[in-house]
Amino acid sequence: MTSIFTKIMNYEIPGRIIWEDNACIAMMDIRPLNRGHVLVVPRQEVDKWHELDADTNLHLMRVSHIIAKAQQSVFEPARIGLMIAGFEVPHTHIHCVPIDDMSHLDFTQAKIGDSDDLDEIAELLRTKLKEFGYSEAT
Repeated sequence: MTSIFTKIMNYEIPGRIIWEDNACIAMMDIRPLNRGHVLVVPRQEVDKWHELDADTNLHLMRVSHIIAKAQQSVFEPARIGLMIAGFEVPHTHIHCVPIDDMSHLDFTQAKIGDSDDLDEIAELLRTKLKEFGYSEAT
C-alpha cells in the first residue's frame, strides 16, 4: 500500500522537502508539535522501524543528526527531541522536533501549521543545511 509519504517522495502531491537522497527524505510536518518539526522518512515503505534493515536505520539516524544540528542552529531550543511513533502514517518516520520542554512532544497538541510559516521554516532549514555543505538539501 502506497503511503502519503511515498506520494510526496514521488512528487504526486506537494510536500515541503528539505533533504533528499537515495535512501530517505526529510520534510516539514504539516501538523507540527513545535515550530521546526521535521520528519525523516525512508524511501522504503516499511511500517515499523525495527523491520528496516540496520543500514537504513543507521542512515535515518545520521540524517536526523544532521537535521537536528540545523534545527539547533536556526531555532536555538533547549533540546532537539527525537521520536519514532508511527501511528499517524503506516510508513516509518522519525520526528525531529525543536523542544524547550516535554510538552513539545505531546501529539495531542499538534495542529495544522500555517502554510506561510511552514514554507519559511523549510527555507531556513534548507539554507542552513546548504551552509553546512550538504548537497542533499533541496
